[in-house]
Amino acid sequence: MNVSEAIVGRQSIRAFDSTREVSDDLIMYLIDIAGRAPSGSNIQPWQVYVVRGDRKERITAECSRRFLEGDEGDAEYHYYPKNWRQPYIGRRRETGFGLYGLLGIDKADTEAVQRYRVTNYQFFGAPVALFFTIDRDMELGSWLDYGMFLQSLMLAAREEGLESCPQAAFCPYYDSVMPLLEAPDEQMLVCAISLGYPAAGALVNTFRTSRLAANTFTRFVD
Repeated sequence: MNVSEAIVGRQSIRAFDSTREVSDDLIMYLIDIAGRAPSGSNIQPWQVYVVRGDRKERITAECSRRFLEGDEGDAEYHYYPKNWRQPYIGRRRETGFGLYGLLGIDKADTEAVQRYRVTNYQFFGAPVALFFTIDRDMELGSWLDYGMFLQSLMLAAREEGLESCPQAAFCPYYDSVMPLLEAPDEQMLVCAISLGYPAAGALVNTFRTSRLAANTFTRFVD
């Protein structure tokens, strides 16, 4: 697969084959590759926690419990805008209605929506969970660097037949997650990524989001 194919074919996978493990060597290989991502003055602000087995199950149990009890948590940073407006709210709705429509879930059916959303905290069946943290004294430039690191990791995974799903869903429950990671107080949670082999034939994995044509957001200024 060439770089263009890896980028265009990447999608958020929401059903993984839980029976297929990913070796330590392969995980470290992917992280090594991602570590070549650019960062300002080469400061490399990323920290990675690889979680499997009992530790992953404990994170699933705690975050699922809080979600199902109606505890919305309180993330340490705002992932989405505080005040939604067009065109962004329209794009969000298109994605949400498209996904739930594919799965036959009526968004007005609160219980059905909740049953589906809790699968976020089950890592969609992925055998590996990666959590990413950053030192609190880093500035916005390092967060830009972090995005390039995460994209590099997800693309490298595709070359090895793996897929991924980046998740901010754990951030509101950072105060449960970070102690379970045994992460120091000077770090804050950026996001998680579910990693594994996609489940064959899973309907949800056929969902593809739309993308804007480049000429709608690009200007040549001579």
